[in-house]
Amino acid sequence: MDDTTGGDVVDDIGGQIAIIGMAGRFPGAADLDELWRNLRDGVDSIRDLTEDELKASGIDPALFNRPDYVRAAAPIDGAERFDATFFGFSPREAELLDPQSRVFLECSWEALESAGYVSDSYEGWIGLFAGVSLPAYLMSNLLPNRELMAQVDSFQLLLANDRDYFATRVSYKLGLQGPSVNVQTACSTSLVAIHLACQSLLSYHCSIALAGGIRINFPQLAGYLCPDGGIFSPDGRCRAFDAAGRGTLFGEGGGVVVLKRLAEALADGDTIHAVIRGSAYNNDGFEKVGYTAPSVNGQAQAIALAQAVAGVSPDTISYVETHGSGTPLGDPIEVAALTRAFRAHTERKQFCAIGSVKTNVGHLEAAAGVAGLLKTVLALQHRTLPPSLHFETPNPDIDFENGPFYVNTKAGAWERNGSPRRAGVSSFGMGGTNAHAILEEAPDRPPGSASRPWQLLLLSAKTPTALDASAARLAAFLRE
Repeated sequence: MDDTTGGDVVDDIGGQIAIIGMAGRFPGAADLDELWRNLRDGVDSIRDLTEDELKASGIDPALFNRPDYVRAAAPIDGAERFDATFFGFSPREAELLDPQSRVFLECSWEALESAGYVSDSYEGWIGLFAGVSLPAYLMSNLLPNRELMAQVDSFQLLLANDRDYFATRVSYKLGLQGPSVNVQTACSTSLVAIHLACQSLLSYHCSIALAGGIRINFPQLAGYLCPDGGIFSPDGRCRAFDAAGRGTLFGEGGGVVVLKRLAEALADGDTIHAVIRGSAYNNDGFEKVGYTAPSVNGQAQAIALAQAVAGVSPDTISYVETHGSGTPLGDPIEVAALTRAFRAHTERKQFCAIGSVKTNVGHLEAAAGVAGLLKTVLALQHRTLPPSLHFETPNPDIDFENGPFYVNTKAGAWERNGSPRRAGVSSFGMGGTNAHAILEEAPDRPPGSASRPWQLLLLSAKTPTALDASAARLAAFLRE
């Protein structure tokens, strides 16, 4: 298929990656169906905490009554629950294991299951590329428990909570024999993990790859101090690209995507949710005002490289899921970098929508990139652009009128512009590691051949209760 609108030739699928499975947990969303409904309906999943909730979390009233303490959080539900027996953990092992690892392990299983693969019977190598945030459970729950510490071997504690063992534990429990790599690039971690997973597939180091990241904080129902001049939002909301944007807040969540070379996914009849046409990453180096500051040059170069790898012209991209942290410094730099990358090939104005999932769920740090990517995949699937929240007046340092972009504030149909629906996804890490990916809607598939009028759907589970739950989920899916 030739796409003449942007001068792209898209019939060569050799360097493209199919997203064939996915799973996630986010504030107010136990699964991706709930996440999509929240995104589509413009739901703000950030919570304002009560004094009773803060006291129950052990927060000193002298702290949360300070004027610079912000009583807001974006927790996920069920972080304390874990099906330990399903994964072969003893009660003590499960008690010591970082809940970030627990939830990520469950999401990895669910993502593989959604792709239709069982790792221990799959003949090829399955890789894993993933990152995790700080071990807050260790610091807040385990170490202060002197009675528990007196009974626990320090090596056990290390294996259960240190970041170095995060990815390999999942590979061990799921029987994944491909590369197993921890990725830590701060806020860009999970999108870098996805990029590295794509590279591993393209170099034939594995046949399938899982990639993602997670962040869960403890105590979950806690606010934060907001010093002047920092990156934290003084009102507990992320107002990306808005004049009132003063910072971000950190939320919780995690996500996993299952990736496969597109040609093989098509040949194998896999469900394809979207396609990663190309991705790239780099680092700012020292050409910026400080180590934690963003760089126009660094971001623009990563975006332009991803577009070049994908072989697409910017004027065929109609949406960008931005890093969009809502900081007075970061937002104008991000739009300037995007504009520089786009302006190299097009002078069109306000043709490309932008948004930020951080306005719904907060900044998920190690999971921020996969959160933005999952939002974009869901939007491509539903052919709908969800609204970016809390945008009323443009940041005065951003010239939207003369640039390629506008902030999408209302849910609406995602129309084609002469090309397949395409999007960019950005994630930038404090310290300078920038990542960008170009996504495209799934290719049209020919209808299946005629078959028998009745089909058998086989269900299996490890317990009768789990089997009933699986049957209920299937029934709900068929009803919808």
